[in-house]
Amino acid sequence: MKNKRFSQIDASIPTIRRLPSYLNVIRRALEKDLKVISGTVIASELELEPIQVRKDLAVTGIVGKPRVGYDVKELKNAIESFLNWDKKHKAIVIGTGNLGTALIGYHGFKQNGMDIIASFDSSEDKIGKFIINVETYPMDKLPSMVKDESVDIAILTVPSENAQEVTDTLVNAGISAIWNFTNLKLKVPKDVLVLREDLSSSYAVLSVCK
Repeated sequence: MKNKRFSQIDASIPTIRRLPSYLNVIRRALEKDLKVISGTVIASELELEPIQVRKDLAVTGIVGKPRVGYDVKELKNAIESFLNWDKKHKAIVIGTGNLGTALIGYHGFKQNGMDIIASFDSSEDKIGKFIINVETYPMDKLPSMVKDESVDIAILTVPSENAQEVTDTLVNAGISAIWNFTNLKLKVPKDVLVLREDLSSSYAVLSVCK
């Protein structure tokens, strides 16, 4: 997952992956009208070591007060800013099967700045239909949509046998960040970021370790 942009960020992938969990705890604290929260409280809720939490939060640039903790609003803003979740990111979904439909319907994305503005499919019976309020377009409309709407992220949920071909189309259209839900390892230029979500690997852990 390394590319030129990530190499400029002073944070590890595990740290970045933990930050949303911290943010969830902090948002709940805000709902309870708490003004300050300590790293120890956050660590306790997530079953982590306090020193790990403090190290992770330090990458956002915020510093807690000894024996007091962090200002809750400031900490929320610091994490959202570090994750770029305080900015709007336009996204498209390619493939409107069960998984693509479920992702379009997930409201948590919009809360964190990602706005799915369109979906694409090669099946004629899906073209022109809406999932929630997201219209499905034919694949030949993809390049112009990416350019005209300045799309940031493509979410790929197509069959694996079509994944590389669709990826080539996305790269040629100017997409530089792909969220890959297929089981194919995509071949992309070095300046294109691909994050693969392997659902079968997660299920394997659940089925063996339950």
